[in-house]
Amino acid sequence: QVQLVESGGGLVQAGGSLRLSCAASGRTFSMYAMGWFRQAPGKEREFVASIRWNGGSTWYGASVKGRFTISRDNAKNTVSLQMNSLKPEDTAIYYCTQDRNPSRAAADWESWGQGTQVTVSS
Repeated sequence: QVQLVESGGGLVQAGGSLRLSCAASGRTFSMYAMGWFRQAPGKEREFVASIRWNGGSTWYGASVKGRFTISRDNAKNTVSLQMNSLKPEDTAIYYCTQDRNPSRAAADWESWGQGTQVTVSS
């Protein structure tokens, strides 16, 4: 059974940084792409970033490109999201995801974590 556990969320002032982590278990981590999505109250789930199984390619949503960086450590079965220059509009629940393909569509991802809250104050 796949388990994805996010950590690192919290409250930060605008312009600050946070680093989210996701620990995966249940299947061979290095065989799967990993991703991050977010959902703000009253809004649809939004693609944030994804990374290929070997870390060789990464993709970002337009609203976070240049500010966020996704990375993975296949030896530790973890994926991270470094978030810099945070804005109030980044406030959302952030979800870790896992699937064979690093799609931008939420419906394409098979496994999801429970989420971690990120709140950016102005």
